[in-house]
Amino acid sequence: MNISVVLKENRKYVTLQEKIMKKILPIFAILLIFGCKTNAQETKESKTYEVSKTDAEWKAQLTDRQYHVLRKAGTERPFTSELVSNKKKGTYVCAACETPLFKSEHKFKSGTGWPSFDREIKGNVEYSTDYNIGVARTEEHCGTCGGHLGHVFNDGPRDTTGKRHCINGAALNFIPENE
Repeated sequence: MNISVVLKENRKYVTLQEKIMKKILPIFAILLIFGCKTNAQETKESKTYEVSKTDAEWKAQLTDRQYHVLRKAGTERPFTSELVSNKKKGTYVCAACETPLFKSEHKFKSGTGWPSFDREIKGNVEYSTDYNIGVARTEEHCGTCGGHLGHVFNDGPRDTTGKRHCINGAALNFIPENE
């Protein structure tokens, strides 16, 4: 076989590949830009809360850790909050707006490194679904200011509610019972 025939046939093949790539490449680029994120995953609705502040006001009021957790839906490292081992009687309130969220009698030792409760104070905690780690989780936030608290799971104490409200200690302040 003549070398010029082989080169001619290879050039036709390369040209066909180039044409295909020119058509497919823009499609892949669009898919990469928009990814798999759809509007179905956008579950947070815009809501005006009873306590609403500007971002600058929240930054001035809260510590860096509190701001990261409450306003940016961050997560503190496990076992970093002194509230994990708190055994005093009282009420856990939102660190941003002081709304009562959890009672000490519903706190239990989960071993996870975050304060855990088997129930919230009804009407003061709201729920939404987040996909931040790629799977659906039930997010909890303060019903008064919208601050991110943590997540609720179905692996809590079976003899009570079966729920584990896994809450960032930075999102909470503790008020002892007789104060």
